[in-house]
Amino acid sequence: MAPLRHVGGPVAVERDEPRLLAVIERVRNPVTFDLADTRGAAAVLLAAGTVLPLLPGHAGLPCPLRTLTGIPCPLCGMTTSVEAMLHGHPGSALAANPAGPAAVLAALVLIVRRPARPLQAPLVAVILPLVLLWFFELHRFGIL
Repeated sequence: MAPLRHVGGPVAVERDEPRLLAVIERVRNPVTFDLADTRGAAAVLLAAGTVLPLLPGHAGLPCPLRTLTGIPCPLCGMTTSVEAMLHGHPGSALAANPAGPAAVLAALVLIVRRPARPLQAPLVAVILPLVLLWFFELHRFGIL
């Protein structure tokens, strides 16, 4: 432990550099997505997004995090966004959640063309969009 001094007196700070380096290395390591068996899920996403708005009394699916805490999750508005995109309203889809049009596009690609090999992306490329979506939702709901 290396003592640090501040106005209130000495403070002990543990230096855990090997652990920090392990976390940094983990974020840089690629995450593998095997999309070979996802055609069914893609078809369900597209079918549900097309049919749900046609059902009488469909009010959307509530977000569990927002229902319990009042704080929206990064994926709040995805149902609305996917439905709007599939019904030809890209502006409304982007306003509800920018990931909705991307999910529809990914589902269409998965149905039309099956990936030959698993996709790899650094973990930061997975985490960063979720963080940005969360800031978008926090701003959309007036929390930020």
